[in-house]
Amino acid sequence: MQTLFWVILGFALGSIPFSLLVGKFALHTDIRSLGDGNPGGFNVWKAGGRFWAVLAVLLDGFKGAIPVGLAHYVFGVNSWQLIPVTLAPLLGHIFSPFLKFRGGKGLSTTFGVWLGLTLWLGPTVFGLSLFGWKKLFNHERQVIVAGMLTLLGILILTGAAIELAIICLLNMALLWWTYGKDESVKYGSKQEPI
Repeated sequence: MQTLFWVILGFALGSIPFSLLVGKFALHTDIRSLGDGNPGGFNVWKAGGRFWAVLAVLLDGFKGAIPVGLAHYVFGVNSWQLIPVTLAPLLGHIFSPFLKFRGGKGLSTTFGVWLGLTLWLGPTVFGLSLFGWKKLFNHERQVIVAGMLTLLGILILTGAAIELAIICLLNMALLWWTYGKDESVKYGSKQEPI
């Protein structure tokens, strides 16, 4: 029953389109009309600059970090129950009922989920690996998958629980799907970079 509560709460929080709300109320702009049409932080940046983009990215991240971190560290949700609890904010973000089930790509929420799961390790490894892989690959999807595989490798090397490896693989599959919707996105184009 506790797991179901955290899944419902995680999905509900994840489904709140904070970037879109920042665009609408602070910038008076539907950010989906910019760039690639994604309701995410990069289009907030295009509409209003760095401050508003950072705010939107933090809000999208915390909606993953808060339910996962509370469930895991405060209420002791562990083992296999972590899998649905962790995926719920991501699924809420990607398939937001507030946006007719066409939400964002899930990158900021992924950072938040891993913050809630591993504190500093997951976001740090994933963030640094994205920066490194971006220099080798020119498609967003390749960079994201390489970053998630790097995180998976670190989890395995550090002896993390098998559930974390499964969460990493499922998270990678979701990002692979969301970033694969537009295979033509390349760095240096006018489309959205990571």
